[in-house]
Amino acid sequence: MTAPSTDTADASAKLAFPIIVSIDTMGGDLGPAAVVSGCSTSANKNPKLGFILHGPQDELERLVAKRKNLAGRCIIRNADGVVTMDDKPSHVVRNGKGTSMWSAIESVRARDADVCVSCGNTGALMALSMIRLRKLPGVNRPAIAVLWPSRNPQGFNVMLDVGADVRADADDLLRYALMGASYARNGMELPRPRIGLLNVGTEEHKGRSELKEAYELIGAQADAAEFDFVGFVEGGDIQGDVVDVVVTDGFTGNVAIKTGEGTASLIGDLLREAFKFTPLSRLASILAYTSMRRLKKRIDPRRVNGGVFLGLNGTVVKSHGGADATGISAAIKLAAQLSEQGFNDKLAARVARATALAEESKR
Repeated sequence: MTAPSTDTADASAKLAFPIIVSIDTMGGDLGPAAVVSGCSTSANKNPKLGFILHGPQDELERLVAKRKNLAGRCIIRNADGVVTMDDKPSHVVRNGKGTSMWSAIESVRARDADVCVSCGNTGALMALSMIRLRKLPGVNRPAIAVLWPSRNPQGFNVMLDVGADVRADADDLLRYALMGASYARNGMELPRPRIGLLNVGTEEHKGRSELKEAYELIGAQADAAEFDFVGFVEGGDIQGDVVDVVVTDGFTGNVAIKTGEGTASLIGDLLREAFKFTPLSRLASILAYTSMRRLKKRIDPRRVNGGVFLGLNGTVVKSHGGADATGISAAIKLAAQLSEQGFNDKLAARVARATALAEESKR
């Protein structure tokens, strides 16, 4: 983590836009130029957006000045400190004040912004978010939810947790199911999402004891929480059409998503090699160009770039560290959509109601 500096922006400055997005411009691999470009793309698509940009003021002022459509839509808050991908979350919590990540989260905490977007260190971002924003009542462990390409009509499934916490007991998995259902309802407009619990098989007798207990807890909450519980699902269902939300612990979810990303990358490399193998295969690649472009767009991870931190008193979207302007714009779009629909307030109410029902059942 590089040395921090004091935020020199006018703390009383306000933007007159319906949705204000607080953005950590220094967390990504491509630097603030890609982030500002992503903001510009988002501004063209959504006139409701205003931005608070956190990072080196001089550099950000130069970048924003080049984008005429950002004039009057940005506040820049100086923060020279940077949280690197190698920084330990505990170190950032103790020494991160003055970094662009801390400043971006603080804008949400102070209600200057509605949502926060960062491309930075996931562990540090979650740790700071938990410390500064706090957990919702009834949530033991926040979760990271991502959208996964699927065979469903909406094109994607929700999966959580994918790395906020490697552990999860039965009660945590129930909370993940409730949060995942709320996310699918508000982020994907599914009025009654289908929830599945990831396991080594679909039979009720399989799996660890906490999974069997979670099976009973989730099933008991389905009607009250307005979702359909399909029971246990397997790894092949993550991209299938059996469920809309896949619930698992952070260790399993993180391994699954990174395995999927690696497999997709491998298939892409093998296809390119196959099309270059002979003159005839090169001709075939030309004939298949339109279909391949359609496929590439369908599974392009930039279109669904953004893992949402669920269970906090504020909405935080984690963009991929290597995201370009297209990916950052997608993360901003997701953050804005959740803000516009009052997602976090709805989530808080649903978790609170489920907690009250659970307490009543114990009496």
